[in-house]
Amino acid sequence: MRITTRLIVALVIAVTAVSGAATYLTVQQERNRLTTELEHRVWLLAEGLQESTGPLISGAPSKRLNKIIDKVSAGKRVEGIAVFDNSDRLVSISKGLAEKLPSGLDSILQELTGEAGKGVFDKIASQPMYIFAMPVIVEDLRAGTVVIFSDISYIEEHIAGIWRRNFLRILANALIISVITLLIVRWSIIGPIAQMSEWIRSIHKGKADDLFKFPKQGIFEPISREISNIVKSLTVARTQAEEEARLRRQGDSTWTAERLKIHVKERLQDKKLIVVSNREPYMHVRNGRLVECISPASGLVTALDPILKACSGLWVAHGAGNADREAVDRQDKVRVPPENPQYVLKRIWLSQEEEDGYYYGLSNEGLWPLCHIAHTRPVFRMEDWARYQEVNLRFAKSLDEEIEDGTYIFIQDYHFSILPRLIKQRHPEAKIALFWHIPWPNPEAFGICPWKREILHGMLGADLIGFHTQYHCNNFLETVDRTLECRTNWESFSTTRMGHTTIVKPFPISVDFSGRPPGVPGQGKDDLLKELGVKAAMFGIGVDRLDYTKGIVERFRAVERFLEKNPEYRDVFTFVQIGAPSREHIKRYHDFVGEVLSEVDRINWKFQSIDWKPIVFLKRHFSHAEIEPFYRSADLCMVTSLHDGMNLVAKEYIASRDDEKGALILSTFAGASRELRDALLVNPYDIEQMADSIKTALEMDASEQTERMRNMRDVVRENNIYRWAAEILTELTNIRGN
Repeated sequence: MRITTRLIVALVIAVTAVSGAATYLTVQQERNRLTTELEHRVWLLAEGLQESTGPLISGAPSKRLNKIIDKVSAGKRVEGIAVFDNSDRLVSISKGLAEKLPSGLDSILQELTGEAGKGVFDKIASQPMYIFAMPVIVEDLRAGTVVIFSDISYIEEHIAGIWRRNFLRILANALIISVITLLIVRWSIIGPIAQMSEWIRSIHKGKADDLFKFPKQGIFEPISREISNIVKSLTVARTQAEEEARLRRQGDSTWTAERLKIHVKERLQDKKLIVVSNREPYMHVRNGRLVECISPASGLVTALDPILKACSGLWVAHGAGNADREAVDRQDKVRVPPENPQYVLKRIWLSQEEEDGYYYGLSNEGLWPLCHIAHTRPVFRMEDWARYQEVNLRFAKSLDEEIEDGTYIFIQDYHFSILPRLIKQRHPEAKIALFWHIPWPNPEAFGICPWKREILHGMLGADLIGFHTQYHCNNFLETVDRTLECRTNWESFSTTRMGHTTIVKPFPISVDFSGRPPGVPGQGKDDLLKELGVKAAMFGIGVDRLDYTKGIVERFRAVERFLEKNPEYRDVFTFVQIGAPSREHIKRYHDFVGEVLSEVDRINWKFQSIDWKPIVFLKRHFSHAEIEPFYRSADLCMVTSLHDGMNLVAKEYIASRDDEKGALILSTFAGASRELRDALLVNPYDIEQMADSIKTALEMDASEQTERMRNMRDVVRENNIYRWAAEILTELTNIRGN
């Protein structure tokens, strides 16, 4: 209340001071105006009297002169008129003025020279007057003087009225301001503070329902947001601590983000960790006039972000956001995450030519189809290889000033196959790990690459190379053994070239299982299908980038065959495909999108009815929050990759099914099939088998669904993203100099 009183008093004083100053200026302006107006009016009157009284001044009393004087004196605000001859002897005076004549009038008459008049402000009988004397000139000779006495009390009355009215106005303003300020303070400050206090009190009491319901008032929004971040962090920490305690009681070894942080600190100690990837963990994008910092959806970011937060490390990546340059300092660095900076992101800038050759060219038209063996012919262009080398060298040079003794470097994926060797040549003491997120083909398939020796030689600059599966590790070592001069140890799964040993091991990547709050209410099956404009009792879900390796067309043909073989499921089962656009300006991807759309139209035309169609194709980017309701409600999920390193969609679906319902149809050519043995495993090229698997999934007994889903959830929970990161980091820090 004291603050409110002080605020009101301060506002009233400020308004009063401003109003008083404004009133004073107004009064001065009005006084000057009235005075000037009076002087001008009296001068005009004197001019008129000069002409009419001149011939009548003769020194003897004149009735006509007296009559003129009395008539003019009867005018408004004229107190009286006196006429003197050239000897300053009174000739005529208006009635009632004689007894009021001031004693100092002679001095005014004596100072009168020439034809100009003279006026003074004085008091006559305590009455304010304006006395104006003007000589009367007759035939260029002074015949006498006319003196006009004007009452000026009206000016003071007018000025007093202005002060009085403004004083009342100031009082009214003060009252209105006090009331309005009191209401605004109560509604906009005291009220929100009370709500915020109640919210914090409820959080302190552990009421989860109020966790994120903070007041969104204008001036308090930044504070609320920061407090919300703190509360979220504390809540997550509390949840993780409770989870850790539960796991200790149960003797469980599940990895969490908090456990990973502790592990990182123990393993790295004071050593520096640098992560290198093409995609950045945080990007700045312009949204109208505002610049927002967003985190792209990525399992890689989910895994590595806690590591770098724990060790205050460095992440080096290509700056792709349209406002990225505005956020960095002179060294192209920015601390992230923005709400609570804990590590440094260093951005590398690529020209359009470099990005076209390095990323879209060799990486995605060459290495991607080469490694996936999805019957799309790889394209190898010398200019792409040149850009690829240039960009890898650019990243290597950017690390020169960052690498210290004992620095650990974790490189991501096929975009940087030659980077390990470039770094090792410049910094032999650095410990380098490379994780290959896509499959590794057999030696014969990889042998068509024109720069296979250079790529393998570059990769073997790493101390540790990780793949998703042991099968990919075997393929890699066989490729190295056949292509380069090296010594391969199949017992330790390592290879030595030019005196440097590289360990090759499988590290199956996963998802953040613990980060999914169980039982979150959301849209149900009926709500989702209604929004899609389809009436169906059952539906399946597929979530993929629009990539020719994902088996999307084969999946649609399996749905078609299923409906042909089981017509009773028409108007009953719908398949929903979420397809995120990807690399569409590459011809093969552009053609693939056209192929997908053509198949959707063909199959829907074949089966659809008025309010039902077999396939709903949603071509746009979906957030995890948007996809989650589809995962939770779908009767089945189809992951039918023609060849894939892991395919995290399968694990995302499993992690979402806390109801332990639903079925997963999974390609044997996806790395996830090595772990999720309770899925319905299929050959995506066998349309008949996939069609039969759809029927099996839809008609599966509830108890079998629960048993299969429970087993798969146990696998995903145990082998989560944090365990993946911890195992790679443990293996890297165990490596000694070689």
